[in-house]
Amino acid sequence: MLKKTVLTFAFLTILTTFYGFNAQFSAPATDDALNALAEMHHSLLPEGSYVISAYDNLIRNISEEEGHDWRLMSAIAYHESRFTPDITSRSGARGLMQIMPSVARQFDVPAAEITDPRTNIWLANKLMSKIMSSLRFPEGTPEKDRMSIILASYNSGIGHVNDARRLARLNGENPNSWEVVARYLTLKAEPEFYENEVVRCGRFTGSRQTLAYVNDVIGRYDRYCRIAGR
Repeated sequence: MLKKTVLTFAFLTILTTFYGFNAQFSAPATDDALNALAEMHHSLLPEGSYVISAYDNLIRNISEEEGHDWRLMSAIAYHESRFTPDITSRSGARGLMQIMPSVARQFDVPAAEITDPRTNIWLANKLMSKIMSSLRFPEGTPEKDRMSIILASYNSGIGHVNDARRLARLNGENPNSWEVVARYLTLKAEPEFYENEVVRCGRFTGSRQTLAYVNDVIGRYDRYCRIAGR
């Protein structure tokens, strides 16, 4: 009995720490904290009623309204927050999809509403639509290349991605190939490239993170496609 009481107290202490920690937005959560919170948030739906997360219905409904694959948006949500709605990153990104306040302002959403799951997912979908329309892929662009470049833009900002595409064009290479764009994103850390007159957003040192992000989200998306129907 004593052992059970001690374990229960320890669990409640951890639970309180996690919620208190995130409620204050004092610091970014660790992966362990995110995973623990994700498990807690799964209880939002009855056991067995979701395929990917407790937010399946919400992500599906909003994404389909905006014309995006809900399984891809779920893969982004997993990578960004482990399906945890009330966290803030070091850079200030918030919520399930890690939306920046600057993005919310673009769509006239008050900063106080960003962490609301419905609003957060809606903003992510709107941002994806804006990215897609801005990139202007020609007809026939392979889906894998298209998706990878879109995800890189979501992660690093469309400005750096467009710089990489301009460098590709300048050097006679395909600006719609992810392999090519990824290489120029990496090269944008070097003065020879980021000081070129076609570059508008300056030096980029986050290529390793962005490439890993794209690989991780696409890999998870492929997995979600296998376990979840349309």
